[in-house]
Amino acid sequence: MTNEFYLYRHAWISAPHFDYQLTDNQCDELLKKGGWMVRNTYDFDQKEESNFWYIIKDSFGGMEELSSNTRNQIRRAFNRLVYKKIDKKLVVDQGFEILKDVNEHYLVKDRKMNKKVFQSLLDSWHENQCEFWGAFDITTDRFVGFAVVRMFDLGCFYDMVTIYHKYKHNTSYPYYGFFYRLNEYYFGENKLKYVTDGARSITEHSNVQPFLQQKFKFRKAYCKLKIRYKWWFGIIVKLLYPFREIMPNLSVKAVLKMHDISLKNR
Repeated sequence: MTNEFYLYRHAWISAPHFDYQLTDNQCDELLKKGGWMVRNTYDFDQKEESNFWYIIKDSFGGMEELSSNTRNQIRRAFNRLVYKKIDKKLVVDQGFEILKDVNEHYLVKDRKMNKKVFQSLLDSWHENQCEFWGAFDITTDRFVGFAVVRMFDLGCFYDMVTIYHKYKHNTSYPYYGFFYRLNEYYFGENKLKYVTDGARSITEHSNVQPFLQQKFKFRKAYCKLKIRYKWWFGIIVKLLYPFREIMPNLSVKAVLKMHDISLKNR
């Protein structure tokens, strides 16, 4: 079962299509290996709407499925940047400066980017589970952005897609090119069943999920959510839960909001 879950920011998380509800004993077995909580999603892509979902894309129609405006923006991106698979070492060596730059421009900051946070991210990106992509300036060949793609048996998770902030605010439309290239590769060359940008955003620190829905035909795949805590962490969550609306710490507030979602999911 451990192979079907991965540990991220103290939480055990599964592939979206992992489709059954764990028992409390199974959750506790995972928690013995580390982490503070298990986020168990199940009934993936159910027909009924629910209060938890993944943002997924499960078909690919090339440029023809996109609006003329989006096609033009993708072409502009390809005129300025080239996107290709890279070794993790390039992210290890140069990725911190990119993440630090991008983090400084987030409207909502759930944590400050520093070397410790960056190292924890690197540790979570195991090379046998993840693939790495780079964005390079065509003119200078400078490494200006990267993507981390976590692989599953049927699909993949765009764990991170990030580019120096200055490229976002010129006419190169870097994210249009990056997401199109990733979709093209994982549907066309890898033949995966779906790609996802992850579950419902709790911190809402970016607009990437609405962007993917509006521009690249991603959609909500509804599911159910169950959370199991390590005993001491569960006590903390229950004590703080009544104060969830006034909690100033964004990371704590996100946990409490997810707890609220899970309670309403029962």
